[in-house]
Amino acid sequence: MEWKLRKKKAVALQYEPEEDQAPKVIASGEGYLAEKMIEKAVTEDIPVHRDEKLADSLSSLDIGESIPPELYQIVAEILIYVDHMDKIKGKVMPDRK
Repeated sequence: MEWKLRKKKAVALQYEPEEDQAPKVIASGEGYLAEKMIEKAVTEDIPVHRDEKLADSLSSLDIGESIPPELYQIVAEILIYVDHMDKIKGKVMPDRK
């Protein structure tokens, strides 16, 4: 049996529906940098989602680049979940009209 060690990857996304057509990458890192990104997110109570395949896809994008259409569905599901959890925690303002 062969064991292959993978470097941890982390990617931070931002989505402003009024400004962005799609979520975009605002930070990306591997190894030590990924560990620090995750540590900072946890410290700041920013949700962290673990999905190695998605992280691989997103880490190939440049900072500031929007996610490709083939990732819209999975990222939308994650953002909906995060929004729901933020509302439960009282962290999100009610929808503006």
